[in-house]
Amino acid sequence: MIDASTRPGRSTEVAVTTLGEGGAAKRYDRVAVEEPLEIRLVAGGERRSIVLTMRTPGNDFELAAGFLFNEGIVSSRDAIAGISYCLDSDVAAEQQYNIVNVELRADTLPDLRAHERLFTGYGACGICGRESLDALEARGLSAIEETTTLVEETLYGLSGRMRAAQTVFERTGGLHATALFDTAGELLLLREDIGRHNALDKIVGHALLSEKLPLRGRIALVSGRASFELVQKAVAAGIPFLASISAPSSLAVDLARRFNVTLVGFLRDRRANVYSAEHRIR
Repeated sequence: MIDASTRPGRSTEVAVTTLGEGGAAKRYDRVAVEEPLEIRLVAGGERRSIVLTMRTPGNDFELAAGFLFNEGIVSSRDAIAGISYCLDSDVAAEQQYNIVNVELRADTLPDLRAHERLFTGYGACGICGRESLDALEARGLSAIEETTTLVEETLYGLSGRMRAAQTVFERTGGLHATALFDTAGELLLLREDIGRHNALDKIVGHALLSEKLPLRGRIALVSGRASFELVQKAVAAGIPFLASISAPSSLAVDLARRFNVTLVGFLRDRRANVYSAEHRIR
């Protein structure tokens, strides 16, 4: 089987009409590819479709693994026996690389009643309000006890390093990104995707499949706003620093404070707001 899981995020060329002072003109432009990805669980001879999400193709196995880990459906790398594309004969050829099978080592599928919301579409936003915070603690997640600190000057350099590494965004202007740094400001990993949550899932999935979780002493920088679901994923992965180019939401701030995540917003032009756990920034 061809392994297309590591193919880079793709763009495609489309015809456009540009408008401006010089009048209308025909030319070609590159846009980011958006396609559906169905994630299926396989165990004990059973198979169940978990979610259908829109994503930019590339690093699909990381996306599936990271999603399942962040949602609490799998708890470790050992729980996964294998990940593959669905090449069943009854699946149209053009959709075969849009379906991922995650085979579990268990004899039966897990109890998925707590995840019923996923089966009607993936918004990655969880249940709402205080119930969301309580649900994370019920999963066994606890506050991040991380003593690593970050120099303020290092923080200011992260957005430029992420932007320079966004190769598909450079061609299309249409993708989000998550970048993973160490506290010295070295870029360790970057993933791009049409969805902010997908980009972070790919980062966490890479760490899970490489057996590098939890991500202690790491900084995740996201290209858009910091929402509840992104802080949730940082907590699940043990990431002590989450920074964003834009604003956080109120529930994201509540979650970061409850789980001791250093949450930074509006990181741009040598300025930033620190909403929680500011003691980690020197």
